[in-house]
Amino acid sequence: HVQLVESGEESVQAGGSLRLSCATSAYTGTMTSMAWFHQAPGKEREGVAAIVWEGGDTHYYSESVKGRFTMSRDIAKKMLYLEMNNLRPEDTGVYYCAVDRRWTGATWFHRAERYATWGQGTQVTVS
Repeated sequence: HVQLVESGEESVQAGGSLRLSCATSAYTGTMTSMAWFHQAPGKEREGVAAIVWEGGDTHYYSESVKGRFTMSRDIAKKMLYLEMNNLRPEDTGVYYCAVDRRWTGATWFHRAERYATWGQGTQVTVS
């Protein structure tokens, strides 16, 4: 049973940067799809970044974060990261890491129902 534990609540001013961390209880090398989701207040959870194993790591990003966010993983440390730059007030919300052994790819990486295991969520506030 895989468990994910995220880093704590963060606050930053617009234009600033943050790095979120997600510790996994299993080697990320056993996972095919790994992602970060954003849930803004009153809105549905949306995938913003993913790493999908397709013979090598393929990175996917939503249009809203492309060029500003970078997802990475450290297999040896069993960690996932989300580097967030040039943050905007609309980036405020709860961020979740998620993993699944199934492939998602470009079509499905942003769909919450494709991921079986979730972190507890961490609040990010951009003012």
